[in-house]
Amino acid sequence: MLTAIVLIDTVADRIPEVAEAVAEIPGVSEVYSVTGDIDLVALVRVREHDRLADVIADKISKVEGVVRTQTYIAFRAYSKTDLEQAFDLGLDD
Repeated sequence: MLTAIVLIDTVADRIPEVAEAVAEIPGVSEVYSVTGDIDLVALVRVREHDRLADVIADKISKVEGVVRTQTYIAFRAYSKTDLEQAFDLGLDD
């Protein structure tokens, strides 16, 4: 399982609508509105590297109201919760 953390800047008056649209995209597991220099953080989880481009470049960045995205690929999960969820998905095969 590949995880990407996507920072999303939006048009200021469309944050809730953008968040809802992004949350509906297959591969997006969570979307958070946050304080600071960005408006939203999305967690993308996919099984294949090529799907990252499908979800982020072809879907998230094209949602109306998205101004800019910045993506970070996670190398390793250290959270016990994340590790337990991965095993629950059957990824330990």
